[in-house]
Amino acid sequence: MFSNVLEAGSLRDRVQALATAAGIRHWDLGAACSDDCSVQVDRGEAKQMKAAQRSSITVRVWNADGLVGITSTTDLTDSGLSRALDGAHQASAFGNPDDVPQFSPLAMDPLPPLDRPLKPRQGILTLLDALRDAEADLLGRHPSIQTVPYNGLAESLSTSLYLNSDGAARTMERTQATLYLYARAEESGRKPRSSGAVRLALGSADLDIAGCINEAVDRTVSHLAYQPIETGTYRVCFTPEAFLSLLGAFSSMFSARAVLDGISLSNRDSLGQQLAVPFLSLDDDGLHPAHISASPFDGEGTPTQKLSLIHGGALSNFLHSEATARAFGVRPTGHAGLGAKVSVGPDWFVVGTTPGTSSPVELDHRNEREPFVLIEDLSALHAGVKATQGSFSLPFDGWLVRDGERISVEAATVAGDIRSLLNSILCLEPEQQVTHRGVAPHVWVDGLSITGEA
Repeated sequence: MFSNVLEAGSLRDRVQALATAAGIRHWDLGAACSDDCSVQVDRGEAKQMKAAQRSSITVRVWNADGLVGITSTTDLTDSGLSRALDGAHQASAFGNPDDVPQFSPLAMDPLPPLDRPLKPRQGILTLLDALRDAEADLLGRHPSIQTVPYNGLAESLSTSLYLNSDGAARTMERTQATLYLYARAEESGRKPRSSGAVRLALGSADLDIAGCINEAVDRTVSHLAYQPIETGTYRVCFTPEAFLSLLGAFSSMFSARAVLDGISLSNRDSLGQQLAVPFLSLDDDGLHPAHISASPFDGEGTPTQKLSLIHGGALSNFLHSEATARAFGVRPTGHAGLGAKVSVGPDWFVVGTTPGTSSPVELDHRNEREPFVLIEDLSALHAGVKATQGSFSLPFDGWLVRDGERISVEAATVAGDIRSLLNSILCLEPEQQVTHRGVAPHVWVDGLSITGEA
């Protein structure tokens, strides 16, 4: 299907011919086409079955004055592409002269090797049977688990590409599958408790369904025997997923676009300054073998690369698009979207210990005897985070751990400042874990404020 619609060379030839006929000399586009199917179930019955074929193109055109206009279309016929080019050309008359993106100077550089073999798709009926079985298995694991209100199993085949009038032609085809199970448990006279698990794979046949069920059950059941927690200051251990969620909420610290727009905790002079404890390192590694959604290039055609963001606790690099890299006098890093004002964002965080250093304290969440709070999941990340100020106040799921015994926290929020938190890290446990958000160890932080439910 996709090779006919989104074959890079033929599509570029078509667009170039249409642009030439319209008197357009300078253009680029990003295109995507996908074939998706997904299912949801409710107590053994199909709740939703969805199959869709989607296609879209974003076109940018520069006029004779150097201003850029942008438009989007889902019509990949010659007439649709022609209208998109004309629309972008007309929009360029209203382009912002103070912020004009250009082609990435790396858009024709060699791409990094990326081993992501295409996997066969099983089809929507096979997905439905697999999800029914998973739901039934989960419901049979514990008498308190009555429903799995949020669940889904999906698979997709997609193609993405980037082309420009200078001859750049990037393309990638990939498959991906996702499973999520979110269970709800309730005991007489007690509040209902919920938790879940997610699994990703290149193909639906490769999904760890049994592991997802086990994790969803373990998490949900572990929160049944809950108790309130007293408000106070606690030593906290973040699970890898929770710590990556928190870092992601403050990713504008690493975005050159946010720095230029004045909406980042960082500024132009922040590079090299101490941001965290000296044994913390943070990389953005979009090519990591565990990153299922990896792409060899970004929205501007720049090759994806591994980039050090924090090394030895110091801020080492910003994430750049072509425009921000030009403003900073550096090279694009492969973290751009595509637009009139290009967005910049991370791909896949990897948290670890700086080589040659170690945590000053050795802690292990599995056998620590002193009291601490283990935070498993953070909620309300959009509402509870003030990224430009650095503060956060977030509801969480977790446990108060005493003498190795876990007591689920009924309801509470954790609050603090991200800069203080990064400088209050006590320990990075040796074992890094792969999650669907990235890679990180368990992270221990001292002196975090936790407010219990009144």
